[in-house]
Amino acid sequence: MSLRKSVRAWLMNNITNSDKIYFFTFSISYLECLALYSSVRHSVILVAESGEKVQVPASRLKAFIDSRGISGRFRLVITAQNKIKSFERLR
Repeated sequence: MSLRKSVRAWLMNNITNSDKIYFFTFSISYLECLALYSSVRHSVILVAESGEKVQVPASRLKAFIDSRGISGRFRLVITAQNKIKSFERLR
């Protein structure tokens, strides 16, 4: 089993009933992503597929930027204490 699959399996096994799970789909160009670096804001507000707004540190998105920008479907898992447990690209 690859490391990525091992980590994903571990994350899925460690999601509890009190955790909140949000899904997001992004298709943001590289030029639009540059705003994450030039802004003085340290967090961004994302709208989940459920319609809920979630504030996350901008650094969580920066990790997924490539030469095309950010694209794909993502899952965010938050604990009952509103701490980020995981933020990962699903596809």
